[in-house]
Amino acid sequence: MSVYIDAHCHLVASDFQQDLDAVIERAKQVGVAAALVVAEDFEEFQKILDLSDRFPDFIMPCLGVHPVQGDPLVEQRSVSPEDISAALPFIEEHSDRLIAIGEVGLDFTPRLCKGDDDKTNQRQVLTKQVELAKKLDLPVNVHSRSAGRPTIALLKELGATNVLLHAFDGRASVAMEGVQSGYYFSIPPSIVRSEQQKLVKSIPLENMLLETDSPALGPEKQVYTCLCKRKKNAIFMPIT
Repeated sequence: MSVYIDAHCHLVASDFQQDLDAVIERAKQVGVAAALVVAEDFEEFQKILDLSDRFPDFIMPCLGVHPVQGDPLVEQRSVSPEDISAALPFIEEHSDRLIAIGEVGLDFTPRLCKGDDDKTNQRQVLTKQVELAKKLDLPVNVHSRSAGRPTIALLKELGATNVLLHAFDGRASVAMEGVQSGYYFSIPPSIVRSEQQKLVKSIPLENMLLETDSPALGPEKQVYTCLCKRKKNAIFMPIT
């Protein structure tokens, strides 16, 4: 049986509070060896480390601050430098337990990023986290919604070399700039209904990983995907 790793997911999301043990067990039964669990804000950091204590052979912890902060069901905003004031020292303190720094990046979605000040703040926050990743010799797991070109440009400017761009929504020509820099791209289940299939066809297999982004980006629109709740929803990176 093939062995797989999910390159990007959110297993501390409230969607998994009731049945996470069962979800992980089903994942293992279909050949999933591990999952890279990413953070979106500082409040999730300890939860992810606690989860890795519960499932030390399955959870691969990644800590970082997402470019969008706040509850999507209430109100969201662009990240500010204050959002990483406690995060950076925590990451450094626990770096020996981490697989990567993430989920970090840029998100220039107009309803969330209101103008140049927000873009500047996002760039500052991403820069600080990439610099820390380089210091700690850790990869970065990167979000780049509506900001593919500026994200790759900034990563290259900062000298980032160990990069995974998750659910990339930019142009194929921009993705190829990342490929030329040795970056990886992870593809979620939503690709089956996405216009980004052309992008995926342009990325060399050696630069491609697979992810669920669970509980989001499932194969059905506006239906959350839960890690291996249904075998057809389990899409992961094979171990070669």
